[in-house]
Amino acid sequence: PALQLSPPPYPMAAHNIFQWFQEAADADSEIREKIRTEVRELENCNRNIESVLQQCHARRKSEFGAVLSEARGMFGRVRDQLGAIKGCFPPEEFYKYHNQWRNAAQQSCFLASLLVFLEAGTLITTEQLEQLIGVPVRDQGFHIEVEDFLHGLCSLPQELARLATNSVTQGDYDVPLVINRFLSDLYCGLRMLNLKNDALRKRFDGTKYEIKKVEGVVYDMRIRNLLPPAAP
Repeated sequence: PALQLSPPPYPMAAHNIFQWFQEAADADSEIREKIRTEVRELENCNRNIESVLQQCHARRKSEFGAVLSEARGMFGRVRDQLGAIKGCFPPEEFYKYHNQWRNAAQQSCFLASLLVFLEAGTLITTEQLEQLIGVPVRDQGFHIEVEDFLHGLCSLPQELARLATNSVTQGDYDVPLVINRFLSDLYCGLRMLNLKNDALRKRFDGTKYEIKKVEGVVYDMRIRNLLPPAAP
């Protein structure tokens, strides 16, 4: 259960006030240490899922099935770890400790988004994200911040640009076309947002260079006659 510390009674002698401060600091340190422990486990879960999904770079699309099924099953651990983090502190103190796990949560959002794209070629919805990681987006209490979700989406172009190149090596000439259309739609959607967060804005600005890489792959395929005449 999350640690809770009652406010100091009033009035208090000076030495009692500082004793209460120390108790509050000790309680806070204990909570933060518990969160760090659970976040390390979440990061380990993320690395394991990413390791499995990396196998898609060396396979044809028709061989993705077993890899994606294994990765989807591993999200159960992600749900467990986010639930463990949730139990470390009172719901009303979400923003006090949020920075401790936000990077790991962003990575989980990215991996969930990548999985959904590899399965269906579509952009993940907030409902699909909640189903995979067990945490709602922008809700009361423990949740995924919209900015963290967007950070996860901004990680997709770099990974998909690499997949586009490797798919050509595997002879899957349709995959770069699907990726090109998907990233174009993603970029147009992100452009509609008035991004004021400096870190998120920089991530968004970097996506255009990854999209250019994919466009370059498609162009090279076209001039080498690897695309059918009707291909977009």
